[in-house]
Amino acid sequence: NMLMRMNWYVFRKPMDEVRADLLDLPPMDTPFQKLIYERYPMLMGYSPYVIPRPQDWHEHIYVTGYWFLDEPQWTPPEALLDFLNAGEPPVYIGFGSMTNRDPQSRTQIVLDGLEHTGQRGILMSGWGGIHAEDLPDSVMLLDSAPHSWLFPRMKAVVHHGGAGTTAAGLRAGIPSILIPHFADQPLWGRRVEALGVGPKPIQRKHLTVDNLTHAIQQAVTDMTMQQAAKALGEKIRAEDGIGKTVDAIQRIVA
Repeated sequence: NMLMRMNWYVFRKPMDEVRADLLDLPPMDTPFQKLIYERYPMLMGYSPYVIPRPQDWHEHIYVTGYWFLDEPQWTPPEALLDFLNAGEPPVYIGFGSMTNRDPQSRTQIVLDGLEHTGQRGILMSGWGGIHAEDLPDSVMLLDSAPHSWLFPRMKAVVHHGGAGTTAAGLRAGIPSILIPHFADQPLWGRRVEALGVGPKPIQRKHLTVDNLTHAIQQAVTDMTMQQAAKALGEKIRAEDGIGKTVDAIQRIVA
């Protein structure tokens, strides 16, 4: 209830702007926490294969599966294609918008972890404080790329555990190594571990060369984990979350 109150104060204004600009609707006058008790229809855009639907949820709550926004027209740069074709699939490492007070130190941990495991790597610069001027030939620094294109070409993914990035990693069917920072990220880290599709999550403040090396080594050598990730990816790719969402909206309107 407290979290719903916080979200109401933070997101009320941008939500009302979307309602006005895109939907021509008046401002919303019902706080988020009241929506649950008054049983307004709610769409949950995550996979029930990742978190099963709670048994005490009523019929007005729809768990649809993930909502993926793909970019089929995206063209990868030649340098990226050349790097991918030059050896085994690399390990992706990126922390999205999660900043760090000492980006050089974190980058060095990442590079040492890749070196100790003998893995090639793609570092996503993003906003996450990964910077490096002198990289070995086995590591590429990338500004951006759609997860839907990039992740299926990786051997494993290391990231901060945001809901969207976690979904993309699970969809790709490869092991995920989560480095949670805050908010919902520890939850996704625990679910990845519980589902057997990734090692135990490493809290950001506890990240070291040793535990990252161990996690990467486990992800790229544990056949049981790899098979579990592959099977879960197949289920997620087949669930058609957007289609189920459209069906749910049509039933609600009807």
